[in-house]
Amino acid sequence: MTAPEGTPRARRILAPNPSPMTLTGTNTWLIAEPGATEAMVVDPGPSHPGHLQRVQDEAAAAGQRVTWILLTHSHPDHAAGAAALAAATGAPVLAADPRYQRGDEGLPPGAVIDSVGCELHVIPTPGHTADSVSLHLPADQALLTGDTILGQGTTVIAEDGDLADYLETLTRLQDLTAAADLRVLLPGHGPVLTTPAETLDYYAAHRQERLSEIRAALAGGDRTPTEIIARVYTGIDPALHRFATWSVQAQLRYLRDRGELPPDMK
Repeated sequence: MTAPEGTPRARRILAPNPSPMTLTGTNTWLIAEPGATEAMVVDPGPSHPGHLQRVQDEAAAAGQRVTWILLTHSHPDHAAGAAALAAATGAPVLAADPRYQRGDEGLPPGAVIDSVGCELHVIPTPGHTADSVSLHLPADQALLTGDTILGQGTTVIAEDGDLADYLETLTRLQDLTAAADLRVLLPGHGPVLTTPAETLDYYAAHRQERLSEIRAALAGGDRTPTEIIARVYTGIDPALHRFATWSVQAQLRYLRDRGELPPDMK
C-alpha cells in the first residue's frame, strides 16, 4: 500500500532525472511545521536549475524560507544541487561527510535539527554508502530513508557501501520502527511506503535470499561477478549490469570476511 506525496510535514518535489537507477527521479523533501515560516530541504537532488527553482517556489508559496539543507548521502542525484540551493537561499548544507557540508554543522548520530518546532532526528544508516543517514520525523511517525530503503525494488550496495553495515542498518531500522511506531517511509526514489515493518522485513529477507543464491552459484562453479550475475540476476536490464556487479562484489566481500569463500577465491 502506498500514499501519494508525503505527510502533513513532508512534501515531495520530484526531480526531473528519471533513469533505471533513480526510478521516476529523485525525491526532494520539503519539511516544515504546518503554518511555519521556515522549511528544511532534504536531498535537493541534481544540479538542475528548474528543479531547484521549483523547490524555492514551493516553499515561498507556503510562506516559508529555506533555513536548512540536509543530505541523506553524497551521491550526485541527491546532493549535486546543494551548493546552488545554498547560494540561492543562504541556508547551510548539513551532511554526515564533512566534505559535503557548507557551514559549521554536520549530521552526527543522534543530532536533532529543529526548524520552528519541526524536528528531524539523525539516524546513522550506512550500507548503501558509508555516509548514509536516515531522518526521523517523529511528529508524523515518518522516516526519510534516502537510498537506504526505496519506494520500489531494493537498494544497491554501492562501491562506497558495505553489506555488513547494511544488514546492521536494517536491524536498527526494524528496532526503530517498533520503538517509534513508524507509520510511513519517505524514500529517496519511488513512492511513499505506508507499511514500514513489512517493508523492512522484506528487505532483510531479500538480502539473506541473495546471499543464499550467491553461495549456490559459488558451489556450482561460478567464480567471477559476470558468471554470478548470469546465474543469479537472470533477465537483468543491461543498463543495470554495472550496479548488479557492485552488489555481487559487496556480497563476495561479505562472504570473504566471514571465511565462507573457497580457498581459490581468497
